Amino acid sequence: MRDNEDVVYDTHGPRFAEATGSLRRSAVVLFGACYDGTTSFRPGARFGPDGLRAASLGLETYSPEQDLDICEDIDLVDLGNLEIPTGAPAPVVHAITWAVRDILAAGARPFLLGGEHSVSIGAIRAFAEVYADVTLVQIDAHADLRADYLGEPLNHACVIRRALDILPSENVLQVGIRSGTRLEFDELKKSNRLVSPEAKFLQERLAETSGPIYLTVDLDVFDPAVMPGTGTPEPGGIDWKTFAELLSVIPTRRLLAADVVELAPQLDPTGCSSVLAAKVVREVALKLGLKE
Repeated sequence: MRDNEDVVYDTHGPRFAEATGSLRRSAVVLFGACYDGTTSFRPGARFGPDGLRAASLGLETYSPEQDLDICEDIDLVDLGNLEIPTGAPAPVVHAITWAVRDILAAGARPFLLGGEHSVSIGAIRAFAEVYADVTLVQIDAHADLRADYLGEPLNHACVIRRALDILPSENVLQVGIRSGTRLEFDELKKSNRLVSPEAKFLQERLAETSGPIYLTVDLDVFDPAVMPGTGTPEPGGIDWKTFAELLSVIPTRRLLAADVVELAPQLDPTGCSSVLAAKVVREVALKLGLKE
């Protein structure tokens, strides 16, 4: 893939809240990356984008927390799933980089639906090319700071390490992390990147930064009791109320791009994980699309 003319979407599947349309300025532009090629435990995140889209059809478009409606208060477009190769992650990351470049060039706000967390690497790279002084907010159970995992530097366990290749450490905030190696936690503590999953602490840390925000949400940040449908569940996670409070303190004017990753819908036969994932996407989309 060499230029943005090669960015192609499969438009035959479901769309989030039945949002269709084309790429246009000021819109929140959803697109899926159905990839789980670096999954190290339970596969299935490649079905995540369409799983949460299907669940969105049973979800109210109105958010009581934000007093906003995704059909009335923002311009939402769902382009479908990006056509990506199977196999190694490098071509997938490359394709996502070009897709996000295309969206940003149109003056829109990209919102990537994963897939496993390695898909975020390309989106973060493209965002950092356009915007200076980026603040990356990671809401996640895992540190994702490995240099490589199973010999692959573009693994889902290496997302934040790859972000740190291009962003200064003080511009990365890691919220809710409760799993990782000893080396990862030593680094988190020394770097002061680790943020307790309470809104007041995230608010304080964001006040120390000023640049545009890229938000990446790994759904395994939620406790497995409410989000069993994810590839690497980790006990001790947050609930909906905590997530809503965290999102509420992210400054609307600064949030310019986001992703939500790691739903594996077939791992939760009740469908509740897909509904929760769809609600997360609804709330983030509203925050991303509203202009203060």
